[in-house]
Amino acid sequence: MQIILMEKVANVGQLGDVVKVKNGYARNFLIPQGKAKRATTSNLAEFEVRRAEIEAVDKTKLAEAQSRGEKLAGLTVQIVQKAGVDGKLFGSVTNADIVAALATQGFVLEKTQVRMAEGHLKHIGDHHVSIALHTDVSVDITVSVLGEH
Repeated sequence: MQIILMEKVANVGQLGDVVKVKNGYARNFLIPQGKAKRATTSNLAEFEVRRAEIEAVDKTKLAEAQSRGEKLAGLTVQIVQKAGVDGKLFGSVTNADIVAALATQGFVLEKTQVRMAEGHLKHIGDHHVSIALHTDVSVDITVSVLGEH
């Protein structure tokens, strides 16, 4: 399906690109979330008329994400979980736990913005976690998992 991207999408293209993607990806994800529109002649004409406005909104979002990223960069978050004597957690620290811990410090995020390379945290210690605030802005924080007996 041919679509017009309304914002930058990783591994697909930049704002304003007309790209061909699989039908299901476009219908079920990109179009409902407002990231793309069908590449019809009327939509193409409307996009060209509104291009400057859409690019200005995108630059505003990027600037806001960069300012939030500066506040978040290098932050350390402590999370206390029940753990055994060997330092292994009963359960794990998930994206939702990290978002909740950041919310207590005044940072509002969504679970999908937390990127954990090795999966959920299952051991006591300091772990590096990436926060994706925008497609171009990603910051690293430290999650310190403390054990509770």
